[in-house]
Amino acid sequence: MALGLAHAVSASASDSQTAKSGEAKAPQEIPYMQMSVGERHYKIRLADTEAARAFSSLIPLTLEMADLNSNEKYVDLAVSLPKDASVPGTIKAGDVMLYGSKTLVVFYKTFKTPYSYTLIGNIENPDGLMQMLGSDDIRVVFSITKSQLDI
Repeated sequence: MALGLAHAVSASASDSQTAKSGEAKAPQEIPYMQMSVGERHYKIRLADTEAARAFSSLIPLTLEMADLNSNEKYVDLAVSLPKDASVPGTIKAGDVMLYGSKTLVVFYKTFKTPYSYTLIGNIENPDGLMQMLGSDDIRVVFSITKSQLDI
């Protein structure tokens, strides 16, 4: 898997203060997060994994994600996350995974794979995800909202 370099963009000051004040919850308390691309918001159900808990502790997070193989967006994170990789066999559109310990991947197509990933979560309704993500590099915002029912 050829990986390029993508950079995280710092979250807004108010979002950073929210994260520091402890208002963001771990997946055990709030098993969802929001992924926003432009004006479109997607609800991600977090997996019960150390990687998902570690990723949610980074929230809020704005990332510039690059396209790879016309089926995924990825970014190399600034920090390593715990990994417990396995070969899923089939990747589904809407899967949010960790490749290695630092590469966050959002898949927008379903396909078979021989690669190993650690599950972060799944987008609950990935309809239109491929069209929204497109083939260009994109800015994606991951956040935990006050009311997960609003996603």
